[in-house]
Amino acid sequence: MPPPSGTLSHVVAQPGGGASPGISMSAQATRTRRPRPAAAGRAGLFAWVPVLLSAGIGVWFTRPGQWPDAVWAAQAGLLLLSLVAARMALPWAERGRIGWGLADAVRVGAAGLSLMVVGFGLADLRNRMVAAPVLEWRYYGPVEGRLVEIDRSSRDRIRLTLDQPVLRDLSPDKTPARVRLSLMEGADDRLPALGQRVMLTGHLGPPPAPAAPGSFDFRQYAWFQGLGAVGYSRTPVMSVSPPESGIWTVHRARMAISAEIQTRIGGQAGAVASALTTGDRSGIEEATNEVMRASNLYHIVSISGLHMSMLAGFVYAGLRYLLIVAQAARLMSGRATHKQAAIGALLASAAYLWLSGGGVATERAFVMVAVMLIAILVDRRAISLRTVALAASIILILNPEALTSPGFQMSFAATIALILSYGPWSRIAPHLPVWIRPVAMLLVSSFVAGMATSPIAAAHFNRMAQYGLLANLLAVPVMGTFVMPAAVIAAVLAPIGLAGPALWVMGIGTEWMLRVAAFVAGLNGAVTGIALPPGAVVPLMGFGACLCILCWRQGAGARRLTPLAAGFALGGLMLAAAAALWLTASRPLLLIAPEGEAAGLMTPVGRAISKPSGGSFTVSTWLSEDGDITTQMLAAARPAWRGDKRDRYARLPDGWTVWHLTGKGSGDRALPHCRPRHVVIVSEKLAAPGPTDCLLLDLAALRRTGAVAMDMGPEGPILRTVNGTPR
Repeated sequence: MPPPSGTLSHVVAQPGGGASPGISMSAQATRTRRPRPAAAGRAGLFAWVPVLLSAGIGVWFTRPGQWPDAVWAAQAGLLLLSLVAARMALPWAERGRIGWGLADAVRVGAAGLSLMVVGFGLADLRNRMVAAPVLEWRYYGPVEGRLVEIDRSSRDRIRLTLDQPVLRDLSPDKTPARVRLSLMEGADDRLPALGQRVMLTGHLGPPPAPAAPGSFDFRQYAWFQGLGAVGYSRTPVMSVSPPESGIWTVHRARMAISAEIQTRIGGQAGAVASALTTGDRSGIEEATNEVMRASNLYHIVSISGLHMSMLAGFVYAGLRYLLIVAQAARLMSGRATHKQAAIGALLASAAYLWLSGGGVATERAFVMVAVMLIAILVDRRAISLRTVALAASIILILNPEALTSPGFQMSFAATIALILSYGPWSRIAPHLPVWIRPVAMLLVSSFVAGMATSPIAAAHFNRMAQYGLLANLLAVPVMGTFVMPAAVIAAVLAPIGLAGPALWVMGIGTEWMLRVAAFVAGLNGAVTGIALPPGAVVPLMGFGACLCILCWRQGAGARRLTPLAAGFALGGLMLAAAAALWLTASRPLLLIAPEGEAAGLMTPVGRAISKPSGGSFTVSTWLSEDGDITTQMLAAARPAWRGDKRDRYARLPDGWTVWHLTGKGSGDRALPHCRPRHVVIVSEKLAAPGPTDCLLLDLAALRRTGAVAMDMGPEGPILRTVNGTPR
């Protein structure tokens, strides 16, 4: 029994491109041409591949590293079941056992389930591939290793990342694969070269746990980066052996280029120019980073799709114009100049990837640009949802953990939004004066990209730059018109010693961007704090937006309910649920630091901190996630806590009291305060607390639980802990 028209199994096109049976040529000639389908329709089913892979990866990250080995058997069973269902659907339909529509639904559903299982498996496989020892205690002593990275911390300290480390009295099977140390003042002079084995004396410990339940988990990030210990050093760095050759010669050349750019341009403008060119951000001071964040220009100093696409676009356009001129002058035969230009742009992008050090964000940007340039070579649309889906799929296969990073989410959100806005823009642009089109296009593209990425940035960074659109309108054109082209020209002219003028132009451009950032960051109300959303908000936003985009068809839902209309409605409900969760979320009443060094009580005027110093990073994270733009000193001055600087107490609802005891002897002072309806936080271990009448959290308990969030329920305190240890 042949399949009816309209199913996936029905083939309409005829060999040779002829007309379908039953349709006359005259009818085809008089038929009105249908409008061009939307971008989602042109992308077809392939656009769903990264979405379904992400769904499987997202399921794995709900319990990262905690899935039992039996899950592999379950994955294999689901994958086999879906493949069998997809294989048998057509034979069953041909025999009349099921309808053709159901057969198509079974095949599509089986393919979707298979992709989700594959995504889950990719995340689990990646987790096993990067597995390495993690230091489980505090270490002080000599640290030896090969220097593989130099960067700068948020406290303006130079950081060294060492691989192949050697730690005193620690066997190789318990030694982390990589360690990272911040250099204190005076220890960062005369840094060694990359690829050189070095030695220093340092304090190391395991990667820190989240500052509160639901906060950013640095341990997960460090795990996938191979970082098994972090710490600091106050001693000079000593060289153990000469620098290694091979690939490290290339990396040292990159750092030499970075140093030359910083020297020739000078100041923070030179540091930013170096970061844009080589990916070396060690010269950028934290004050510069802060104004860039406040003005929403921080993405400029991190090489991403914007930089890679600007460079590739400049090289592509320049080569194509040169080739056209060469053809017009009869210097070369007529060939497909766009393909030759695409090859040149692809090679330039690969060189930029090498020059920038090949970080994760840069690799992601290169994959996106490479897919688009290869699409030109094979006569496909360079910018479409299909090419974006291919780039996303490649990245997720190679690095499944990229799904959880704000860079991945914001890059693809901006790209997809710009692709979707091209259709409306192409209909509006012809009605605008020619001279205003570039300005209008810049305004529209900045607005669209900003609207697409702002919710993601607010969810991850807990702040919103109110004048980010203005800053980007003033800075991004300069980067695309002067800075990136000057970087390309400088790279071409550097071998013959003529890079000076191009670097001068580049320095003027980066100085302009810094002035714009400082001006915008200084405006009243430039930054607004945003409270941390519940963990379900970002996944709901992401998958809801994907459903709305991929299921939307113009006029499809007006006539009858279809699977696409149902998917579009589901996506809208997911977006509404994300907004409702975010808007109605409340912050914990009391937060307790993982070492008992600080406590924060929510009050009508914001969170009051128990001490003006101590646990500064944890406290700053709490305030940021509250959407509170203030300092620990000011937060400690809020009315809530009483007592001397070592024994602080505050009143809680329902007649409860919280005590925060710190300093030497705090353990001895704890038991007298341990009474009914008291919460006692102690920064020392109690020798033998025994049965108590209070809720006691000493250092030993907090090291088991991690940071604690507390709210009041009908029966007393309700605790949530980072490590999930019940109380």
